[in-house]
Amino acid sequence: MKLKELRQAKGMTRVQLSKAIDVPVRALTRWENGETEMFLKTAVMLVEFFDVTLDEFVS
Repeated sequence: MKLKELRQAKGMTRVQLSKAIDVPVRALTRWENGETEMFLKTAVMLVEFFDVTLDEFVS
């Protein structure tokens, strides 16, 4: 998953992204570190936020 790379490319901190998508910072950290998996609904929200395809997001 490219969540960290997408966030950094947009010049955002975890806190900024957390506020933008209304998700706890702890959840973002766990997703970026591969500690937990996100729901498909969340992944779809993130691909829309970053304007990428789901394939790009998960590869």
